[in-house]
Amino acid sequence: MTTAERRARVARALRALGHDFVDHELDDDDLDALAETIEGLLGDVRRGRPRRRSDDGAGVESDVTAFHRSLANDAVVAGPANPMGLGAQHWYEDDVAVMEVTIGRAFEGAPGRSHGGILATLVDETMGYVLARHAIFALTGWLRIDYRDAAPIGVPVRARAWLEARDDRKLTIRARIDAGEIHVADGEALFIAVDPALFSLRTD
Repeated sequence: MTTAERRARVARALRALGHDFVDHELDDDDLDALAETIEGLLGDVRRGRPRRRSDDGAGVESDVTAFHRSLANDAVVAGPANPMGLGAQHWYEDDVAVMEVTIGRAFEGAPGRSHGGILATLVDETMGYVLARHAIFALTGWLRIDYRDAAPIGVPVRARAWLEARDDRKLTIRARIDAGEIHVADGEALFIAVDPALFSLRTD
């Protein structure tokens, strides 16, 4: 098992812990014991050496595919090693980017339904994979979501996104979310192509 696979395994367990914690009642003694255990684990993690997202690889500034791949493990939507993320799966159907995830209890909005902001995040990330497919560095100018129906918790939700039009630096991308037979939402966004060097800026 590689280090990346081990990180993904830990992240899966932490995501499951978060969703199950939201979904279960514990008595006070169990809560106190759990808090002590987690606080102890925090100390173990913080003894590790500091880590930055691996965005400084050779060629990243000019290769959007390499750049996207270098960030993918830690991405908040589809990053397998991000314990705070959605843990979505992604693939392409020709030039259509597809992302699927089963929304867990920690991301619930109305009872039994996904929070709308989570769906918007799913759309934005799926659109980002469209940019990667076309080897374009771009930032979101605006994003609009038209909600059609609720997305149930615990049911696979699938987002699809595609490049609708391009006018010089302006790219219009559309998306659709479905949960089985339920048409959940439609999305549209304007992305602005930018200098790739912007993606290498650090804040740490």
